[in-house]
Amino acid sequence: MEQSPQIGDRITDKSSPPDDHTVRNWIGPKASEHWAELRNWIEVYYPGVFAPEWLYGGKKRGWSLRYKKTKAFCTFLPEYRRLSVVVVLGGAEREKFEERRYAWRSQLVKLYDEAKTYPDGRFLTVAISSAADRHEVTELLTMKRPPRSRG
Repeated sequence: MEQSPQIGDRITDKSSPPDDHTVRNWIGPKASEHWAELRNWIEVYYPGVFAPEWLYGGKKRGWSLRYKKTKAFCTFLPEYRRLSVVVVLGGAEREKFEERRYAWRSQLVKLYDEAKTYPDGRFLTVAISSAADRHEVTELLTMKRPPRSRG
């Protein structure tokens, strides 16, 4: 018997990467707006820099959409009825984050403080459920890599 999806479940059908319609249906209308806004923001502020790539992380992690040039920029996680974005902060970005520590919202600081630091950086997985969450992610990304153009 197939269990119905739970909030946060990933798209795990490995036969092919999900298309826009599949992503929209899976993450839901609210998260779809954030998905479209963030993708558009990246296209406007980083024109021609990234070629987003679908990655399959196995049955547990499912599909994710990674933006990468030479270093990872961010990864979108289309989860059931939710969108999360992973931002990896290397040493330089962690210093910048600390300099602005008291300017960030407390939820992000808590997420940052609880994130494990690996040799390649500190992985922040930010659930996007509001324009404020989305803005904070764009601030993190701008801190990580200054935009090429101001749209």
